[in-house]
Amino acid sequence: MNKVILIGNLTRDPELTETSGGVKICRFAIAVNRNYTGADGEKKTDFFNCVAWRGLGETVARFTKKGTKVCVSGSIELRNYEDSQGVKRTGVDIVAQDVEFLTPRQGGDDFGYDAPAQTGGGSSRGAKPQLQPFDDDSDIPF
Repeated sequence: MNKVILIGNLTRDPELTETSGGVKICRFAIAVNRNYTGADGEKKTDFFNCVAWRGLGETVARFTKKGTKVCVSGSIELRNYEDSQGVKRTGVDIVAQDVEFLTPRQGGDDFGYDAPAQTGGGSSRGAKPQLQPFDDDSDIPF
């Protein structure tokens, strides 16, 4: 089984591109802190390149930016390539199957749009509907 779950912050703004076949692909990187500190007392951080395809990629590109905290679940993919000097290299990508946004959006709600205004005054954020008393004891048969 090839499954990975990572929580970290985007290290740069996501890059949304399109393949020659018209499929959207979003590339982004996240920094993930390790659970321990090194001998020097500093926390160690790992950096992972991530790829999200199609609709998920468009969503990541639309709602995240550098510094956004995300949870990425997916699989690890190794790719072999040759660099500009002709040296064979291996790259590691996390192919995202799900990305959960953990940083709340500023202004509006967590999904990036403002809540509709309520009529009759009052704040639209956190307002609870008023309950009306209801007496239905007269219909109880006992």
